[in-house]
Amino acid sequence: MFHCEADPVRTHDLLEIDAKQLISSQASAPHWVEKDLPESPFVVVRRGLTTGQEIPIGVRGAQRNQRWAGFCHPKWIKSILTPSHLLSCAIPNSRADAIPALRALSLLRDRWVDFVLPWGPGGSVGFELATGNCVAKPESDLDIVIYAERRMTADEAKAVCDRAMNLPAVVDIRVETPLCGFSLRESASQNPAAILLRAPSGIVLGKDPWGADLGSVDSNLRNCIVDSPNPRSLDLKSSVAVRIFKSISKKGTTK
Repeated sequence: MFHCEADPVRTHDLLEIDAKQLISSQASAPHWVEKDLPESPFVVVRRGLTTGQEIPIGVRGAQRNQRWAGFCHPKWIKSILTPSHLLSCAIPNSRADAIPALRALSLLRDRWVDFVLPWGPGGSVGFELATGNCVAKPESDLDIVIYAERRMTADEAKAVCDRAMNLPAVVDIRVETPLCGFSLRESASQNPAAILLRAPSGIVLGKDPWGADLGSVDSNLRNCIVDSPNPRSLDLKSSVAVRIFKSISKKGTTK
């Protein structure tokens, strides 16, 4: 969680910003940022370490390969849109008909109407709802963010995942604790085995996303773990990483 002058912001929040101020402060910004950001002055709060008051942010371009990481001063923020705020955004029928992920969100809102934890869409669906730009594609997954200050049990995790099955699009559920983020589906399927946890300092391997000691990744895993912007890609890597970790651990105990 990062703090600006009025309100705290969290990973996955979308910020409407003063694009001119941000661009002028970022000498390393690529050309497409200078072109696209003034037209759609929204950035996403990313996970990362920071100094002073700067907030780690990500800028999304028109193309899939156009993603840029920078920092934003709180004074440049005009408004904050949380994933939960985006649940109240109307989805035009024409877009719902064209984009399975948007239809999936409409259905999920009904299924999770009694869900008490703060949640909402992230990724391309969240960005489209916040900006009005048609960035979600027919093949897009539905990225969901859940903020869980308290510990979720394995049964709770499985129940939430089960209610996100059989929808028009694949649903990737990312849980954010006060310390890190993790894949809920991975946690529900592998509990109590170690899973990949996204911490501000990087990705670590651990069992308790709410624990003070998150654990660390063995150096043998560094080449196979990438902090991918695609949650499904990360989950595929994580299953491989956990198998390697177990293999390394067994070898270590037999020496």
